[in-house]
Order: sequence, then structure tokens, then C-alpha cells
Amino acid sequence: MTVNHNKVALITGANSGVGFELTKRMLSEGWEAIALIRSGFPNEEPLILEALKTKQLRIYRADLSDFASLKQTLDQIKKNEEHIEVLFNNAGVSLGEMKYTKQQREMHFEVNTLVPYIIFMELKELLLKGTMKTIVNTSSNSLLFLKKFDSNTLDKPTQFKKIVGPYGASKLALSLWTKEIAPSLLAEGIQIRSVCPGGNKTTMTKNSGMPAYLILIRNLFFSHPSVGASRLYDAAFGDFTQKTGIFLHKGKDTALKFTTQSHNVLHKVNMIYKKEFGAR
Repeated sequence: MTVNHNKVALITGANSGVGFELTKRMLSEGWEAIALIRSGFPNEEPLILEALKTKQLRIYRADLSDFASLKQTLDQIKKNEEHIEVLFNNAGVSLGEMKYTKQQREMHFEVNTLVPYIIFMELKELLLKGTMKTIVNTSSNSLLFLKKFDSNTLDKPTQFKKIVGPYGASKLALSLWTKEIAPSLLAEGIQIRSVCPGGNKTTMTKNSGMPAYLILIRNLFFSHPSVGASRLYDAAFGDFTQKTGIFLHKGKDTALKFTTQSHNVLHKVNMIYKKEFGAR
């Protein structure tokens, strides 16, 4: 395998599930991969072991829900890396109850909506030094089932429901700010898209964040995580490379709900970033 040293992808959540399968695919195609992860890779994967040895795969560790940890790690990436072609904001959480971060915001919003924005903003200069300048945000089809959405309560929801509560709202918010920011980023040469990887047999889809009925049908109807990885890959390199700001579901450009709140969501994440993270 020939490693193309000009092609570098950063993948969050690269060590498990869809992110792991995506990382293996990128490495097998000769890409260098930067893994932004909290825990380690499986020890028995030859491709990973060889890539670590040759530094084709480089690991940076952080707790994405802890701004101090995230800031320190992103500073290391900016210091050590020269450029990024594609940023895959793939890491996320799905919990069975309401939890809050050290910054006192609801965990789903913090990790699924806000942190992808922070990572993009902090690594924007590395993206601008690449040639592809592409961001792919991992969203969810759960956003299609939301019956109400209030951008003002994203960080402190008033009630909790699995999938269509804070989780679904956080993924819709992610896709909404993706849509809202796309025109201004395009003026700088950066393309951004969000994509649903579909139902995959991952740790996330068998934990307490999943409703019981979905856990029961998971093994019958959910796919191997390589299918989800292919959807992320196609969002970066497939048929939609001439479109930006879109949400992809089952390979199609899919309309979002509550787009009148897109501006509010982008304003919210940007203000938090500027006040609490950018000033650090």
C-alpha cells in the first residue's frame, strides 16, 4: 500500500463503531489519519498496529465534554500537524438520562452540537491549508421525527426522551448550524455537509440511550458499522461534492425541519465558543 502523504483526514471517535471502520478504510486507501479519541484502539487490528508504527495513524486523546482537555489536545494538533484535507466530526453520545458536563450544559448538546463547531473553528486554519477543505458532520435520522424544537433550551432541556429528546434535538441542531454556516464557508473554499450513517450495530445502539423496542430489532435490521462508514465516506467523496450545507440521508439530499431556527443555533454555538473556548 502506498501512503499519500498529502492526504490527511482527522476523525473524531475513530477507535470504535462507524469511526473505526472509516479509519480503517482511509488507511487502506493510503490516507494519513489523525484520530481524536478518548480511549484506545483495539489491540488486535494489524492495519491499525502497522499504521501506528509508521505514523500513518496519529492519536490525540481528549475528553470532548471537558473544555480544558479538548483545548489542550487541539493545541497539540495545531502544533504538530501541517494541514487537514477532511475533518470527520463523527464522535457523539446517546444517553439514557439527562447528564451535564463540567461546563454545566446538557451532554448531548455539548458533545453532539457544540464540540463539532469548536473543533472545526480551532482547526480551520489547518483545513484552509489543505486542498479538499471538507467537513463532514455525523448527524442522525432521529431529527426527522422531532415534533418540536426550541434552540433556546438546547443546553438545558426541560424534559427527556430517548432518541427524540435531547439526542435528536442535538443532531438537528448540528445539521442546522451546518446548513447555516455553509454559504460563508464556501466563500473561503470550505465545503461542509451533515450525514446520517443509518442504524449500525455499534456500542451506541445497544446502550441505555436506545428505546427498548429498537434494541430488540437492532440485530435484525441494523447494519455492520462499515455501512455507516461508507455513508460518511460518500458524504466527503461521493456524488454531492458540488453541494454544501446539505443533510444526507440514505444517500439523498434531505430537507431539514425547523430551518427558521438555523441562525439562532449557529449564533448560540458561536457565542459559547467565543466566550468560553476561544478566549482560553
